[in-house]
Amino acid sequence: MSGHTETAMQLLVALLLGALVGLQRGWVVREQLPGTRVAGIRTHALTGLTGGIATLLAMQLTIWLLPVFLLIVAAMAIAGYRAQAVSTQNFSITGMVGLLLTFCFGALAMAGETVTAAMAAVVTTMILDNKQEIHNALRKLQEHELDAALKLLLISVVMLPLLPRQGIGPGEVINLYEIWWMVVLIASVSFIGYFSVRIAGPEKGLLFTGFFGGLSSSTATTLHFSRLARSVPQSSSLLAAGILLACGTMFPRVLLYGYLINPALLSLLLWPMLVMMLALYLPAALMLYRYRGVAVEHPALASNPLELRSAMILGALVVMILLLAEWLREGMGDQGMYLLAAVSGVTDIDAITLSLARLSLTDAFNTEAIVVGIFIAANMNNLFKTLLAFSIGKAALGIKVGGAMLLALLLGGGLLFWS
Repeated sequence: MSGHTETAMQLLVALLLGALVGLQRGWVVREQLPGTRVAGIRTHALTGLTGGIATLLAMQLTIWLLPVFLLIVAAMAIAGYRAQAVSTQNFSITGMVGLLLTFCFGALAMAGETVTAAMAAVVTTMILDNKQEIHNALRKLQEHELDAALKLLLISVVMLPLLPRQGIGPGEVINLYEIWWMVVLIASVSFIGYFSVRIAGPEKGLLFTGFFGGLSSSTATTLHFSRLARSVPQSSSLLAAGILLACGTMFPRVLLYGYLINPALLSLLLWPMLVMMLALYLPAALMLYRYRGVAVEHPALASNPLELRSAMILGALVVMILLLAEWLREGMGDQGMYLLAAVSGVTDIDAITLSLARLSLTDAFNTEAIVVGIFIAANMNNLFKTLLAFSIGKAALGIKVGGAMLLALLLGGGLLFWS
């Protein structure tokens, strides 16, 4: 492509990106009388083109032309929106910001960053077009949920980059950066699960709330459904389906953690975990279909989707498991790690899975032994949840849950050890 043709194409992109933003802004004010609109599709298209031409002139003459043009556009936007604010008493500056961004998109396109400019223009247009939806979401957002989101940003964006990345302690198994990254990962998965249920609402049914409740905490979901089964025995089949959905969700979580920390684990874990997941999902689907007309209460949301105290405890637990694994390796070899996986997996699958995946990057244990350890931890966790169903939800619930859990154990174990 010749230089003139490339320049013409970049200017065309600048014009089209401006028109894209202007299409949305013009649609919003389409009912207003001509002359009362500050900036519609034509103004935004020309503003994008102006940004492109200003960048071209800046490259050919002097770099100072670009900020001068931006100041001129800003001054015109301020004058226009100020006059509109006086007449309509609408003091929103969103339109003015959108116009200035349109100029920048044109400048980016002319500077050769056409993909970046296009992405930013599309996102900007979507934000402008979803004003009502964004405001509705803000009205529904509770104070503790906003606080949780900010805490998640604190532990990920602020705290994580500050931690040292070198290994310390026995066998150098303690890497503070990696451990805290694991904490951020678990907190993020729980956060997504919480808000998935929160945004869609429990009226989506057990299929939705069981799955995403398990993404947040399958143990908490199992406990809640078991209590419901005690008070509403006729709903035990549906509640068992909800528990199986939540417990089945644990296996994709294990795969995700293993892949993100050591991708080599995925090939060994993939089929056993998928088979166990299906062994829980299929009975759950059959029960949901068979008893689809029965109404049942849905799992209650936690009071807070993220607690920094819980994150600290989780980080300490991961450190403890790593140190214990190193100590047991020296004294008992792989058998010591299996014992640790069995004990730790009873109440918390996340910490032991992340710890073992981290150890797979060292020479402490071979990869096959790590996979067996994760398998043991996952099934001990499911055994604990089966006991919860039996002890709290009574025999009817426990038998349905335990039967599917046993099937998952046999199928997954057979596939793991046969392969």
